[in-house]
Amino acid sequence: MCAERARQSAAKPSEDTTKELRRRLGRWLKERREARGLTQADLAEKLGLRYYSFVSQVENGLGRIPQDLYAPWADALGIGAREFGWTVLAHLEPGLYEMLGEDAPSPLGNGRP
Repeated sequence: MCAERARQSAAKPSEDTTKELRRRLGRWLKERREARGLTQADLAEKLGLRYYSFVSQVENGLGRIPQDLYAPWADALGIGAREFGWTVLAHLEPGLYEMLGEDAPSPLGNGRP
């Protein structure tokens, strides 16, 4: 039982790591949005969001994309659903991402988060 608890504790990212992963995901999302020539307001409109500030919060690592917006967000940015899903998972749920192991592709094309 103690070994299991220690393993779980080791797998859980620290608060600083969690914040950095969110910021890294936000930068990736921002780069993809800008590559499509979209402003935050444009993306918010495509997603049916009332305020573009939500896009800003996500891109700055301060907010999370609601799951019901994963597919529309990926589509708006021209990202395949699989790539988008794995990348979000790697940065918001790194323990689950690691647990999936070999099935998980490297996010952002540059190694594990």
